[in-house]
Amino acid sequence: MTAFGRTAPFLALASTLALALAAFPALAASGPPPGFVLNERPELAFTSPDGATKLEQYWKDSDDFDVKWQVWARHGEEMTELKPEQGYGAGFRFTNDSQWLVRMQKTGSGEQDLFLYHLENGAFAGATKRKSLSDLAWAYFYARPETKKFARLDYHITANLVKGTEEAYRWLGVDWPDNRYLVISLSGEFDKHPKNVALKGLGDWRCRYDLKTGKFDVPAMFAKANAEALNWEVRR
Repeated sequence: MTAFGRTAPFLALASTLALALAAFPALAASGPPPGFVLNERPELAFTSPDGATKLEQYWKDSDDFDVKWQVWARHGEEMTELKPEQGYGAGFRFTNDSQWLVRMQKTGSGEQDLFLYHLENGAFAGATKRKSLSDLAWAYFYARPETKKFARLDYHITANLVKGTEEAYRWLGVDWPDNRYLVISLSGEFDKHPKNVALKGLGDWRCRYDLKTGKFDVPAMFAKANAEALNWEVRR
């Protein structure tokens, strides 16, 4: 996924209040506020598989280059904002039943968060309440026995949604139920590393999120690659 947006100052992780707001549809269903303009680039427009929901991304510039982006879901005659507001455009993937939506949100140079929404009463609402899906995935990573002592990453901290939500990850050779799981990949780098190493950190560590139970796990098929991900480095 490629996220789009003008260069802006680095955005810290969203505050607890902003993430709490993500749990609820916007109260106003009239569309974006004055000053926000629809970005008409086709790669920033997304439609659910059933055709019922269309996502529109609006942006607002200012003289100090503080660019703001809002995402609005158009469902019939109603429009609902997908919180939180961000500083960049985003990519999206629906499950095949059009009931779940994942937002792949660039937050800075080489940084990305994930937000999860669920269709409720005809409108998409945040599905993980006070934390983003990526925050939950990182918390799960650091809570596991083999990773709880893994040093905190410094930059390029990225949570990615592995492609395959629409076909239940059949390309991985699995036979999982449709519209049940999301596969998330976590990566990042350290500031400090040996002189003979150009980059060192975490490289593509994967886990699975169960949309039915709201819990994470690591299928056995990921174990070998995950062990290698914990020792990822690029030598000079």
